[in-house]
Amino acid sequence: MIFASPIIPCYDPPMKPTLRQLEYCVAIATFESFSRAAAHCGVSQPGLSAQIQRLEAGLGVRLFERRPRRVIPTAAGESVIAAARSVLREVDALVSVAVMLQDPLEGTVRLGVIPTIAPYLLPRVMPDVRATFPSLRLLLQEERTERITTMLDEGTLDLALVAAESELGELEVLPLFRDRFVLAASLDHPLSRRPEVRPEEIAEEDVLLLEDGHCLRQQTSIICEAAGACELGDFRATSLGTLAQMVATGLGVTLLPEMAVSEETGFTRDLSIVPFAAPQPGRTVALAWRPSTPHRDRFEALGRTLVPQGAIRDASAQS
Repeated sequence: MIFASPIIPCYDPPMKPTLRQLEYCVAIATFESFSRAAAHCGVSQPGLSAQIQRLEAGLGVRLFERRPRRVIPTAAGESVIAAARSVLREVDALVSVAVMLQDPLEGTVRLGVIPTIAPYLLPRVMPDVRATFPSLRLLLQEERTERITTMLDEGTLDLALVAAESELGELEVLPLFRDRFVLAASLDHPLSRRPEVRPEEIAEEDVLLLEDGHCLRQQTSIICEAAGACELGDFRATSLGTLAQMVATGLGVTLLPEMAVSEETGFTRDLSIVPFAAPQPGRTVALAWRPSTPHRDRFEALGRTLVPQGAIRDASAQS
């Protein structure tokens, strides 16, 4: 006995829609009108209608119902329109990525900033950054230097605002400006009445410093050791604000970055700020990135907007 093979119906697979057809489809759903959708898309109504007919024929489903005053999606149309919106969003994201690859300052840039720079510099320079690069979206992450360099190496950060004197490995460094150190003391401290001080004049003083892990601690401790000053051994601050408040009580003296003075003295009136005599100690605020980046010139352009008005530019630091 011979059995006939079952007849299996053959269906042509749906035709893949074009992006233009999806845009027209979403526009009709948005405006509930073929004529308004056509005007929005900059095409004639017959041309838009023809594309929707091709889309319906290609997918094998009817997408819209015409009513006297408006156009509404069918049940199948609702699903197709939702999928079309998702596809168009992904296409927009792809285009944004391509634009950023051409010019990173037209997209998202991930910037790491150390804690002794972030709260003092960024509020001063961000208005200029936004005005110069209106399409730039800066994702800011505050971390200590060691963590920032690791994140740059791993590719989870694009740029970093750091002190050029820190250990930065193979990173490429663009010096931006000098941030001088000043002496902070309580109002009744003998040095508080001086117009300026020399580093050696803080010899034998109890100096308060940040806790281990902050690059600013390393930079200021070198100055203090060279001057013969003694660090207050049973005290470690987690922030410059804590240092300033403890110094104001007469616990000791400390070195503050000049950029932090206006904010930290605003929290306490019992703090005296005395500049150091020339040559003034300080640090170099710098922008750092991976040496393999293809966007060096654009990052340099961003760096120019990160220099606050009146800052002392310092081009002497080496990469």
